Amino acid sequence: MNLSFYTAAVGAEQQQNKMGVLSNNVANVNTYGFCAKRPVFTACMYDFMNGVDGEQLQRGAGTIMSGAETNFSAQALPETGRSQDYAIEGNGFFALWDPEMDEYSYTRDGSFTLSQFWVPYEEGEERPLDENGNEMTEKMVWYLSDGFGRFVLSDEGRPIEVEDQNVQQPVGIYDFENYNGMLNVGENRFMPVEKNGEPMLGDGRLVWKHLQASNVDLAYELTKLIEAQRAFSYSLKMIQASDEIETTVNSLR
Repeated sequence: MNLSFYTAAVGAEQQQNKMGVLSNNVANVNTYGFCAKRPVFTACMYDFMNGVDGEQLQRGAGTIMSGAETNFSAQALPETGRSQDYAIEGNGFFALWDPEMDEYSYTRDGSFTLSQFWVPYEEGEERPLDENGNEMTEKMVWYLSDGFGRFVLSDEGRPIEVEDQNVQQPVGIYDFENYNGMLNVGENRFMPVEKNGEPMLGDGRLVWKHLQASNVDLAYELTKLIEAQRAFSYSLKMIQASDEIETTVNSLR
């Protein structure tokens, strides 16, 4: 079968992948802290190559979507009035620590909450009595978290114990040398790779009782979505035309 069939088939599949990324952006246009993705395409192998025993490896056909880069540009910071909401004006991320996995991740979504934990009393600390008159061995404390069991870290790299929820907490802002290639691990969280460098304190400004709006440009996304749909339909027509050509050739034999 001629190469045009495979080129069109690859094109249709990759345009479908592109539409998936764009559709996800549109679906999250009102999601706080969401960072839009940009599909990245790369050319397939466009020449023949020598394989094992001198056999020729077939060249590729068209282009493929090699990934989706994240757009970290900041957007508006609407006020919410919630005491556990934080936003970053400028560059940087909030740091989250998962004690179960001992894993650190970073996010621009500052819609935090309070989570209660029971911790043992320190030596010499006054211990109240329980309802049976026995000294309590643990006390209940509140920590700032993301609502999924992960602690929000302060600028000292420690979980933030909240004693008064009506005051601003010392939430840390962390940054990296560059953002290219950061892994999206879901729930608006990212994890750095080696080329991003080690986390450092960022110079962004903490804004209390605000959240970062989604940076999705709806007009741009819809335009690109229509463009991908048209390209997808043209690829299908190309597949149909190639199939008709092959059918005609086979009928002449």
